[in-house]
Amino acid sequence: MGRWLIRNLVFCAVLVLSSFSPVLSENGTALRHGIAMHGEPALPLGFEHLPYVNPKAPKGGRITLALQGTFDSLNPLIVLGVAPDVVPRYVLQPLMLRSADEPFTIYGLVARAVEMPDDRSVVTFHLDPRARFSDGRPLTAEDVRFSFEMLKKYGKPFHRSSFGQVKAVEILDPHRIRFDLTGSNDRELPLLIGTTMPIFAAHATDPERFDKTTLTPPIGSGPYALSEVRPGERLVLTRRRDYWGEDLPVTRGLYNFDEIRYDFYRDANSLFEAFKAGLYDFRIEGDPGQWATGYDIPAVRSGRIVRETVPTRLPKGMNGFVFNTRRPLFADARVREALSHLFDFDWVNRNLFFGQLTRSNSYFSGSDLASSGRPADSRERALLAPFPGAVREDILEGRWQPPAGDGSGRDRDMARRALALLAEAGWTLENDVLRRKGSGEAFAFEMLVNSRQQERLALNFSQSLSRIGVQAQVRLVDDVQYWRRLARFDFDMVQWLWPASLSPGNEQRNRWSSAAAQRSGSHNHAGVASPAVDRLMDALLEARSREDFVSAVRALDRALLSGFYVVPLFYLKDQWLAYSSDLRRPGSVPLMGTSIDTWWRQPQ
Repeated sequence: MGRWLIRNLVFCAVLVLSSFSPVLSENGTALRHGIAMHGEPALPLGFEHLPYVNPKAPKGGRITLALQGTFDSLNPLIVLGVAPDVVPRYVLQPLMLRSADEPFTIYGLVARAVEMPDDRSVVTFHLDPRARFSDGRPLTAEDVRFSFEMLKKYGKPFHRSSFGQVKAVEILDPHRIRFDLTGSNDRELPLLIGTTMPIFAAHATDPERFDKTTLTPPIGSGPYALSEVRPGERLVLTRRRDYWGEDLPVTRGLYNFDEIRYDFYRDANSLFEAFKAGLYDFRIEGDPGQWATGYDIPAVRSGRIVRETVPTRLPKGMNGFVFNTRRPLFADARVREALSHLFDFDWVNRNLFFGQLTRSNSYFSGSDLASSGRPADSRERALLAPFPGAVREDILEGRWQPPAGDGSGRDRDMARRALALLAEAGWTLENDVLRRKGSGEAFAFEMLVNSRQQERLALNFSQSLSRIGVQAQVRLVDDVQYWRRLARFDFDMVQWLWPASLSPGNEQRNRWSSAAAQRSGSHNHAGVASPAVDRLMDALLEARSREDFVSAVRALDRALLSGFYVVPLFYLKDQWLAYSSDLRRPGSVPLMGTSIDTWWRQPQ
């Protein structure tokens, strides 16, 4: 124990004095202050704060936020229950913190440094001896191992599949833990272990009940503790005065409010009305109609509420009507492509959304990761060569775009093209009803929605589909039923958004892998089960250079587009913010857009 104490004291001294020189471990391997998915971290060893924060932001005050829906648990990391992402964001902490200004780079938090060879076959985290839980107990390697084992066994599918790749975990001493990643061929895995594993207190967590819903506030090492829990109504977090990481480079300028209060509202309308009445302070607006007309209110005219458009430089992901290909009705890609011809984006954008939306044409729209508009390069073609037919020629050459109607909402040419594809797939129009040849089965399905906004869009699409004899019934259900059915894949079609980052990785497996298609609770809502898609996800995780990575992502994009798993919808190019006038944010907006964690309340 004496040798361990001396070694840690020496390490701390060297870390402070060596702003730009690498620190070496006992075996001569460089200790890193951060890890980038590709290349090196942008911030050097010894950086003072993240570039998008105000390190002198005043602390104090309360901010009230709001969420739609309800909750019956505080643990969003397990399959059971409905839980907001409050505990892992503010109460618990991961080993390292992701920078919002780089594609995928993480810096030391609970782990002050990390040791890792170039092949990333093993990763050792060196924990900060100062790390403490809110009950005063030290955070040790045993807590890290406990959290890993709990999430690997009971966590959501993403954690189970990612952490299942770890060959072994070894505690070297109270503040060093090693993960053996041999054989995973997954260069993202060290970053996922560092950022997606909130550390639970082993001494205060019952492993026998970890997978059960709970409303008991957990003990964590984060900057806040839960001080009030009213199921389905309210959560209140209070900033810890004894927070051990107050002056770390990655936390300086963050978590400035003394109290964060979340209020819960039943539906989107009551949520917006509460904001107009001043019942909460900050809102990210996602409804173009509301943004265009809903804020002509006294609070905006008087200046009590500020509206602001903030640019983001992230890929916009894929928002679409998702076909559940597990259903025989949608098993044929020609059927799925045919129905997409009946969505008239120009009419919808003009009449429902005030012309403020952009059409989705990629699973990574608005970034250099998108394949649309550019032919496949040699790297992409080499990746796709073992899978002839996996990508259609027009998509391979970058010529494909989502079907575009004439903006009338009744484009006859689009209807004719759809009927031609449906005829190839064995469907024919008889007396204004689309029927399967031979059996006479009518083409009918249900569109599952959980908000009035989704319902309005689904009804428009349903009406368009009726022009070619398709019977699409729109069913609005409450949040509990919606999420339960979604987890069991008990639907024909839903509207869904898969967000994207500049460093897509393991989360893609949870969305598109053949294994995830069979795993309840995964985000593979479409039921994608394609050997080509499986291989391309492996390729993007194995890529060592940014060039190889981009090519692998574009090839994946082309394979997904060729499957016509969704009717592509639209996206917002920027963040629309509305907030109380006494809130302030830093002048610099990071790559991923602004976050309330960097804001503060201006003292009176």
